[in-house]
Amino acid sequence: MFYNVLKAKDIVNLDDGKFQKETLMEKDNSCLSIIAIKKNEIIDTHTSVCDAAVYVIDGEIELHFDAQKFTVDKGEILMFKKDEQHKVVALKDSKFFLIKI
Repeated sequence: MFYNVLKAKDIVNLDDGKFQKETLMEKDNSCLSIIAIKKNEIIDTHTSVCDAAVYVIDGEIELHFDAQKFTVDKGEILMFKKDEQHKVVALKDSKFFLIKI
């Protein structure tokens, strides 16, 4: 897959109604993945073992951390530290990169 030009919008689809995840690169706990999630779908509360960032390719999502909530729109990025419990809520049909380092 290295040295290929990929169209991020075409890597995963929202065809079967459940969020889709495609991991593009992975080493130890670090990875680069692309996720597609339908409007109003929720990725339940979980914890990352690495520092992480999400970059929204298309759509709009909310990330909930305890008492804080962040809205991340197309073209925006949110970074957070490992061991932070969070959940993802799709405000629109969305696709985003998940970068864990």
